[in-house]
This record gives sequence, structure tokens and C-alpha cells, in this order.
Amino acid sequence: MKVKSTDLSSSFDKRKKRKEIFIWTLYDFANTAFSVIVVTVVYAVYFKQHIVSDELIRIFGFNRNPGDLYWGMAGAASMLIVALSAPVIGAIADYGNRKKQFLFAYSLACILATMALYYLEPGMIWQGMLLFIIGNVGFEGAIVFYNGFLPQIAQPGNIGKISGYGFAFGYVGSLISLLIALPYANLAFQSNDLSLMRPTFVWAGLFFFFFSLPFYFVIQEKKVKSYHQIVDNYLSEGFRRIKETFKRVREFPEIVKFLTAYFIYIDGVNTVIYFSGIYASDTLGFALTDVIQFFAIVQASAISGSYVFGFLTDKFGAKKTIMLTLILWISVAIGAYFAAGKVSFYIVGLIAGIAMGSSQSASRAMLGNLIPEGMEAEFFGFYALTGKFSSILGPIIFGLTSTLAGNQRVAILSILFFFVAGLFLINRINESVNYKKMII
Repeated sequence: MKVKSTDLSSSFDKRKKRKEIFIWTLYDFANTAFSVIVVTVVYAVYFKQHIVSDELIRIFGFNRNPGDLYWGMAGAASMLIVALSAPVIGAIADYGNRKKQFLFAYSLACILATMALYYLEPGMIWQGMLLFIIGNVGFEGAIVFYNGFLPQIAQPGNIGKISGYGFAFGYVGSLISLLIALPYANLAFQSNDLSLMRPTFVWAGLFFFFFSLPFYFVIQEKKVKSYHQIVDNYLSEGFRRIKETFKRVREFPEIVKFLTAYFIYIDGVNTVIYFSGIYASDTLGFALTDVIQFFAIVQASAISGSYVFGFLTDKFGAKKTIMLTLILWISVAIGAYFAAGKVSFYIVGLIAGIAMGSSQSASRAMLGNLIPEGMEAEFFGFYALTGKFSSILGPIIFGLTSTLAGNQRVAILSILFFFVAGLFLINRINESVNYKKMII
């Protein structure tokens, strides 16, 4: 009887663990509604063409539409806020017993800001920028707390696989969100009225809210004992940890080289994400229906790219894989510059999807191979902070270049710098250096 009881208990624990993993990935499925509908596709185009519309500003004697500049400023401002608050958020996530409450609060801020986009009218530029900033800060801040649950529901031997499940399920959520938006895009195209796209913002918010709800009811937060004795001031603790990590990272020159390269090239990747929808719409004349269909294909190629390049990373090493993805990104920037129609841009989009689905995974793998044992959490936290700060410069440069030149193709070429410089810097890293067995 004892054996049967043990077997039943073991079976119950496995079912419970599988349920927790599914519910955890369901949050990834939910929050991608914001990233694809607001950041990348629908609202990016809606803001430029409907909210900013035909407004002009005078710069150096030229009348220019400031839509790209304003969009870049909003993206940069949101990431600056996230970057500056990240140390405090990280300290709360590590030491607080309220991760779930903060996750809900940040998510709710994102959801409400997304749904409030429905009420924007042409000319409400600053309101549109503010709502986007609030939504993006909520989205990015929530991810910090969401990621904090991963070590709790996964084992050391399968944490990478579970993380991959969330990544893949998130792309599924993106595809479904785009399919929900497609009928509204068709209606807007037929009526030549972008205001008919407004319900997609409500749907995106509801999608995020509804599918994230199971997380709050099913996932139980593992309490940290006597956390008040561990840290009394999250602000000072957060910045103390960043200061200490910054000092320690300099002891490992190859990690410094990697983080420097990553800071540069990931800025280019983030800039592409921010402006690709606007570029397709403005420069290539894509209708919003075409933009949505285009990004649905990009999401699919990103899934396949993640799988294929994951294999290449294991076979040939992370450094060579990252260099290959950067060559792909260089070809994407050049191809987008010369793209003259839908077919050529679809080819560029397929390549971008493959590169996008592999850049992050190969980068994480390379850092994971370099980090000394016992310092994983510390250095991956610094890695995340680097990514946040790097998302500030690119959108500003693209928006400013596009506005000054009055030409988005010229702005596309400015992104080349990030990929070419990143390729040069990543090539300088000695991947054979092994810090793993160093005594810390």
C-alpha cells in the first residue's frame, strides 16, 4: 500500500507541476497581445498616420512630419524609465514576498493603458505618447516579476526548455492577436478610415487580462523567510547590487567584451521592432491589412529560426551563431533600404524573423557559457539591465534621422551601424576562455 500511495503522490505532483508550467507559459501567451498589437504593428502605424497625421514641424528650415521622432521618443522614454527602475524592481523580485501583487499591478497598468488607446483622437499626440509609455513600462516591469517565478516552477535541468516553451507560446499568442486584428484592418482599409482599428486595442487589453488571470489563481508564490531582515531598503539594495556587479564584471574581460557588443547590436534589433510596421506602411505603401499579414509570417519564421539556430548554437558555438545572425541583420537593413515592393520586403521580413528568433537565444547561451559558476543570477540581471539601456538610443536615432532627412530609407541605413559595430565587437571575444571553474 505504501508503494501505491507513493506512486499516486508522485503522479499527482507531476500533474501539478505540468499544470503550473502551462499556466506560467499562458502568461507569455497573454502579454504578447500588447507587444505585437501596440509596440510593433497596429498602434505604431495608427499613431503615425492617425494621431500625428499630417502635422508638420519646422526643423532647419524644412517642414517635416514628426511622427517617427515622436514614436522614437516615446519608446526611448519608456525604456529609460524601465532601466532606471530595474534595480529596485529586481530587488523587490528577489527579496520581497509580493512578486505576484507587483506582477498584477504592472500588468494591469499595461492593460488599462492599452484599452485607453481607444479614446484617442487625431491630434492627441502627447496623450498618445503618454499612454504608450505607461503601457510599455507596465509590460516590461511585469516581465521582471514574471521571470522571477521561472526558477520556482522549473528544475535546474529543464529551466531552459521551460523558458523556451514560454517563448514559443508567446509567438502563438502573437499570431492569434494578429488574426483578431485582421478583420478590423480589412474594414478600415475598405472604408479608408483608420479609426475603425480602435477596437483592436480593447481586444488586446482583454486578451492580456483574460489569459493572464489563471496565473494569479494557480501559481503560488514561494515565500522568502525573514526577508525584512535580508533587505530593509529596496532602493539602496537595488543600486548597491548594480554597483557591486559592475565592479565584479570588470574582473572578466571577455564578459565585458560580450556585454559591450550586446549593448550595441541589440539596440539595432529593438529599433527594427519599433519601426518595421511604420516603415512598411509609410515607405512601401502597405495597407494595415498587409502589415498584419506580413507580421504573421514574420512570427512564424521567428519560431523556425529559434529552433534551427538553437541547433547551430549547440553545434558550432554561440559566437559563430551570433555573428551569422548579425550578418542576416545587415542583409535585412540593406534589403529594406532597396526594397521596392511587397515581394522584396516579404523576403526581407522572412530573414528578419529568422534573425529575430535566434539573436536573443544565442546571446543568452554565450553569456551562460562565460559566467562563473555561482554568479548566474547576478550577471543575467546585469545582462537584462544592459538590454534595457540599449533600447534607448536606436529609436531616437532612427526617428531623428527620418525626421531631419524626410526619408525613412536613410534612417534604415543608420541601423546598419549597430549591426556592423556589433559584428566587429563580437568577433574580438575569445570564446575559449573558461571562467566556470574560477574560485569566486
